[in-house]
Amino acid sequence: MKTWLVNCLPVVWRKKIRQYLTEIQLFCIRLFSTNGFLASIYYTFFSNQFRREHKAVLQGRLAYAKSLTQIGKSSALLRRNIHRLEKGLIMQPRREVFAEAYIGETVDCYLAAVKSQQLCAEELKWATDVLTDYFKVAGSTIEIENARRLFGESSNAAVTNSAAVTNSIPYPHNTLPDCPVDYQQLLTLFQRRRSVRWYQPKPVPESLIQQAIAAAKLAPSACNRQPFQFYVINEADKAADIAKCAMGTVGFAENFQCIIAIVGDLSAYPAERDRHVIYIDGALAAMQLMLAFETLGLSTCPINWPDIEAREKMLTQKLGLAYYQRTVMLMAVGYAQPEGGIAFSQKKNNSILVKDVV
Repeated sequence: MKTWLVNCLPVVWRKKIRQYLTEIQLFCIRLFSTNGFLASIYYTFFSNQFRREHKAVLQGRLAYAKSLTQIGKSSALLRRNIHRLEKGLIMQPRREVFAEAYIGETVDCYLAAVKSQQLCAEELKWATDVLTDYFKVAGSTIEIENARRLFGESSNAAVTNSAAVTNSIPYPHNTLPDCPVDYQQLLTLFQRRRSVRWYQPKPVPESLIQQAIAAAKLAPSACNRQPFQFYVINEADKAADIAKCAMGTVGFAENFQCIIAIVGDLSAYPAERDRHVIYIDGALAAMQLMLAFETLGLSTCPINWPDIEAREKMLTQKLGLAYYQRTVMLMAVGYAQPEGGIAFSQKKNNSILVKDVV
């Protein structure tokens, strides 16, 4: 009805009304942007743009609290605290007493993970090895001794159940493999990685997707929580359907052979302060994923995901996401059409991007 009424108006009137509404909106923004309280008033009564994010963050906090007692294949708390222990172990100089404030919490979570028998074997192995290394060097306090005793009573069983052989503990930088590429080779890879929108009608092998994800998961992640998953839609008809959920794919979504949705998981955090990390970590992994595909002969196109309620609901339903799962981006994957066009996309000059801080 609204669209019909708008279309009934002369074009000149529509243009004037839009201009008038824009001016009113800008006036409100100027008024309410002067301090945080007024900004909250604006987004409470005059705009619902952040409403879904607010609910998703709260749902994520509830899911996080639940994960502390119902541990599945991975534990956000255990991953975070084990990584904190790693940083303490490599500190220069290393303190005799460290991690006292959270070692009890860490061992409690570890024991719950052992008991659940659901935790991924590699994650359990990593936690076991780092805790073992920690208790070898940590000084003695009441908190540490209590945790050391509890860990000692259970660690043997955890090690026995682990499939890994090598120790998953911090190691010296000089043991890393030599870099097999130079700058020019890396730059060439970056130049080849272009956003490709036209693909051959050729299936994408599942084995190559798994290889690329194996490389992408090596991307840095805050406290090693890796708060994301890769939802793979490797069927042309379904891939096109998912791609159409996003804006900006009109006209070329139909030729997509495979779509991967990088989805952030807000249940990895107990507080609002970390709500944006899913986008940072998800984007870091997505960049490595695109580069990995390029080395495997596959092209990609990252597809911007708009924060629009109707679109969010649409994709959430199609992928079966929980409310606290937020899509970071969609990514098309496939074999590029040799004659398919590539946007030039001029990049900003270094003089614009680089700012020297005095």
